[in-house]
Amino acid sequence: MEKTQHAADVSLVWFEHVDRFWSMQPTRFAFGLMTRSKAITYDNLALRAPEFVAKTDCAVADEVAAAGFARDAAAPVPPMFQPFRLRAMTLANRVVVSPMCQYSAVEGAPGDWHFVHYGARAVGGAGLLVTEMTVVSAQARITPGCTGMYSDAHEAAWRRIVDFVHANSAAKFCLQLGHAGRKGATRLMWEGIDEPLAQGAWPTLSASAVPYFPHSRAPREMTRHDMDMVVADFVRATERGERAGFDMLELHAAHGYLLASFISPLTNKRGDDYGGPLANRMRFPLEVFAAMRAAWPRSKPMSVRISATDWADGGLGPDDAVEVARLFAAAGCDLIDVSTGQTVPDARPIYGRMFQTPFSDQIRNEAAIATMCVGAITSADQVNTIIAAGRADLVALARPHLVDPSFTLAAAGWYGVEAVALPVQYEAARDQLLRNGERQRAEMSDLRHKARPKAHAATFKQAAE
Repeated sequence: MEKTQHAADVSLVWFEHVDRFWSMQPTRFAFGLMTRSKAITYDNLALRAPEFVAKTDCAVADEVAAAGFARDAAAPVPPMFQPFRLRAMTLANRVVVSPMCQYSAVEGAPGDWHFVHYGARAVGGAGLLVTEMTVVSAQARITPGCTGMYSDAHEAAWRRIVDFVHANSAAKFCLQLGHAGRKGATRLMWEGIDEPLAQGAWPTLSASAVPYFPHSRAPREMTRHDMDMVVADFVRATERGERAGFDMLELHAAHGYLLASFISPLTNKRGDDYGGPLANRMRFPLEVFAAMRAAWPRSKPMSVRISATDWADGGLGPDDAVEVARLFAAAGCDLIDVSTGQTVPDARPIYGRMFQTPFSDQIRNEAAIATMCVGAITSADQVNTIIAAGRADLVALARPHLVDPSFTLAAAGWYGVEAVALPVQYEAARDQLLRNGERQRAEMSDLRHKARPKAHAATFKQAAE
């Protein structure tokens, strides 16, 4: 009953905001309508109404062709395998390895663990990799194990990883830069997430002197001098990222870290020009972004990760997030990486499949900026559903990539997509990958057709038409 009620609620929200989608191409509008409650998906519809899904693939391919890409008129690939461009950077597909902190750096330097971690996922076929939050100074660390970009050793270590990714895969590589703020000087995740260090802690900064937990150390409220120092740290890290060869840059302004602490009214209690209404709370994050944008090559894209809701009374909400996205877009942001929460410890998020995607949907279709969604997305079917319905332009997956670095290659086999990059050392596996995928699809189709009444299938076909 709870699942049914949740599906009904999600469906209701779609109808309440249907004006967001009026400008969509009709077939994609219809696909969004049919998949609005998450109970029906791309693969689900492909079994019941294959002609409709084929038209949807063509509609997505037409949009991609309008952006200057070649289009396979006979049989376009599924949406997740369509290319995407941000400034001069072209992604081979829409799958992103989400930033995942490994808490395994030594004095801020990524090591062999990071080399294997990112290298394996790069050759696994994803279009884009995003580094874990890489901090801009030693005082900006979340934990003692966080990676940094504030020394020559860090720059050289990252360059080694970037060079491997570029030499052995088609993946692009994005450097995510951030500052922990009041959530800094904490233990490694597996020792107690967000819990303060028992010893060896460093001073922390925030928009206001409000500790994360009651037992956390209180941060110092930032002065103008502090702001100038932090801006300079971000600019230096940006310049190092360019020298290291990264293709893209992301500013972390989510999850209650330093810049997020300015944006949320729950953590920003300032009485000066950096507190109060949203326009004031955005001043310092925009200042940091503008300085980074000026230091980053114009041909390379930049994104910003935001928390679209604080999941707490009196906090940031989805409509605020649309305005936040518009302000960053006006400053030169190319993509909003849409996450949520982690601002205050007593937040009450509503979890579920693709639970953060509706926020990406709203920002993309109201703020008119490209978005990347993330959060409890676990399958290629879900990726295709999200892209086809116009709820995001890129889809980031974290845990699925931890257990299967070749998530994208496996999906290519399942959908019979031949044009996916493989290292020359793995090329011998391509034919087997495609054969296995074809056999698995046939077996799945046979099982479902045997289990489903013909009348039910006819009903879906009629609805799709």
